[in-house]
Amino acid sequence: MQSFAAVPNTDDNLANLFSNFRKLAGGSLSQVQVDQINHLVSGFQQKAKSVSASGITLICSFEGLKLKAYDDGVGVWTIGFGTTIYPNGTKVKKGDTCTEAQAKAYMAQDLKKFEFAVNSGVTVPINQNQFDALISLTYNIGTGAFKESTLLKKLNLGDYKAAATQFAVWNKGGGMVMQGLVNRRTIERKLFEKAL
Repeated sequence: MQSFAAVPNTDDNLANLFSNFRKLAGGSLSQVQVDQINHLVSGFQQKAKSVSASGITLICSFEGLKLKAYDDGVGVWTIGFGTTIYPNGTKVKKGDTCTEAQAKAYMAQDLKKFEFAVNSGVTVPINQNQFDALISLTYNIGTGAFKESTLLKKLNLGDYKAAATQFAVWNKGGGMVMQGLVNRRTIERKLFEKAL
């Protein structure tokens, strides 16, 4: 049998897969068998998730809207709904201003980065609430911290309960426990644990 590359949904890999199934079936496949194989393959393919409207509303409630750049409390200049780097790659700096429309555009761009980080980092099935909670967390702590987190490691081992307890770990800013982060993590954890 042939081996498959790491990405099983490419055309070449599907061709190899069907070739192997034809060999197993003695040379040809019926339409029913093809349909069954397609159904099987679709079950293995994880579709990229997007943050829901309620997830965006939650993040906005935590971040608040600031049309003038501000220090986030640990020396990082931030604007809009928590944007620290503009879509063109430059950092937000003291004195910057934006409109509400620009803030929404910055956030939409930011969300793509965080959605990619969660979609590519999580290897186990998660529901929309879990995804939204992870996006909110990652939006706040950054993609690097998320990818290196114990939360992600425990989640990818299938230990959802242990992963949920890890939200509380991310409650510090500048090395100090911040009540706003304690509150945010509590809400994110509840959302993560909520069934659809």
